Amino acid sequence: MIALERATPNAAHWTEEQYRAFFSTGEREWREVVLVAEGRLDGASAEGRSGDTRLGFLAARRVDPEWELENIVVAASACRMGIGKRLLGALLAEAAKTNNAAVFLEVRESNVAARALYGKAGFRESGRRKSYYKDPLEDAILYRSDLH
Repeated sequence: MIALERATPNAAHWTEEQYRAFFSTGEREWREVVLVAEGRLDGASAEGRSGDTRLGFLAARRVDPEWELENIVVAASACRMGIGKRLLGALLAEAAKTNNAAVFLEVRESNVAARALYGKAGFRESGRRKSYYKDPLEDAILYRSDLH
């Protein structure tokens, strides 16, 4: 997952420590969900062997009373194939099974493709965090999708 994320310029780049913390267990008030899209591109995996490869993933957590989409990554070779839409749809379906109110996320203002995806999935802009992202410095646009 880290290799896929590092190869995707528009992804939120986490440190290895952040990934470890996300996957660590313990007594918490939230629940993590990771959805992985695997498939075939041109009959070969990224390693050049026949078979499935990771095309994308989504990481989210439930922080009552809401869900937060932490990261969504789609391989450059799999863009515009509906992978992000399917991952996001699966998260919304999972979240709808809970008694939580909404799913929220933030995205770089310049990430036009992701913002279009979120809009098509029913998310609406709900705010802005000034200078939230670094390298380069950029605002985060907040989105929210009500579940019920």
